[in-house]
Amino acid sequence: MTAPDAGPRLDDVTGARQEVTVVLPVRLRRAPNWAEGPFPFELGSRRTDTQTRSTYFAPASARALYGAPGRPCRWHRPLDIKHDGLRLLGMELLSTATARDPEHALAVLHFSAERPLLPLLRALSGRGPAATDGPLTGPFDPAVLLGGITHVQDPTAPFAIARPYTIAFLTPKAHHTPALRDGAEGQLSATADRWLWQLASRSNSQDFPLAPETAAEQLKDAVRISADWSALVLRQGAAFLGHRPDTGEGDFYEFGALHSRTLYLDALLLGSLQRDHIDELTDELSEVFTSSRRLARRVATLERNIAHFRSGYWRQHLTAHGPANELLLAFQNQHRLPARFNEILGEAADYSRLVQTQESQQISGALGVLTILGLPLGTALGILQVLDDHSLSHLLTALALSVAATAAVLTTRYGRLVLASLRGGKREG
Repeated sequence: MTAPDAGPRLDDVTGARQEVTVVLPVRLRRAPNWAEGPFPFELGSRRTDTQTRSTYFAPASARALYGAPGRPCRWHRPLDIKHDGLRLLGMELLSTATARDPEHALAVLHFSAERPLLPLLRALSGRGPAATDGPLTGPFDPAVLLGGITHVQDPTAPFAIARPYTIAFLTPKAHHTPALRDGAEGQLSATADRWLWQLASRSNSQDFPLAPETAAEQLKDAVRISADWSALVLRQGAAFLGHRPDTGEGDFYEFGALHSRTLYLDALLLGSLQRDHIDELTDELSEVFTSSRRLARRVATLERNIAHFRSGYWRQHLTAHGPANELLLAFQNQHRLPARFNEILGEAADYSRLVQTQESQQISGALGVLTILGLPLGTALGILQVLDDHSLSHLLTALALSVAATAAVLTTRYGRLVLASLRGGKREG
């Protein structure tokens, strides 16, 4: 990279084009009386409705994001509310029901901003002087916007994220040299990725100074969509940053902004669905042994939920559209989703083998009990038959002796092993 030019600090920068998408976990009380499908942003003759977006995604991913005919899972509502340098363009609700939480959903708020973007993002993350009365208050309060339809989750509740997930989009003006390339296809300035990091992490250099020794590792997942712009996905936010001056109406960045609000947003929403399901599966794993008598049932339910998740949600190849795949993979890497899912598969396989072993022991125990019960009785009856003895008293005596013999065998080490196997308990030495 070339040496950084003197230029404005990102804290003071208002970009040529600024957009923020805020994602909140909510509980969906009822299906809203809104239009079905994702928010259909338009650019010229292009309308990003369900039909258009579905062409970019694999069918299973499209069903998870947009629903199926007769089974909607996403709704949108256009708005136009302006307050304190922000403009709310519309809202979306995506039902992300899981086996244990059928009301779980994500609310998506689409804003454009006319004031410095980084302080706004810092406030959304709980940083800075505006954090106490942050942007999601007043007319933008989710409880007001979604009242009667959803219940905004407590940040400490399961599935909740500590702060709203944000997706920021900023394009520079000509004097925003820290973000610009050296020419149309030249090198990025040394500060471009620092700006990208600050937008994605919602922090400035005082909040989270990025150590030079680890900067390369922290920024290794940055996605170079083209020479014009880059993206970075972190645990609590994502950002898109332009690398040449935005010329205004008709500029390519109109198309880039459209993609960041639609296809790239959907890739990150799918990552959120995957994370929530993996969190739930992890919780299920931790409860497998809470009741040993129900072990087989719990493991069977766990395997069924894993199969459902794997067939419906677990995708690492999302679309033939390259950047969306890269964004999804970056989200998965940030949350260690591939490694966590492999651990779940490994543990579930171990538990399944344990259940099979216990069932085999119980079957063997049942066969052993039948042997212990049947051998003395069969021997006694065989002797009587050979002797051609039809006396009722002799038959009762034979039955009593066989019961006594069976009881005696059950007190031996072998008998105790058989009973332990039948109970599925620990064998005695």
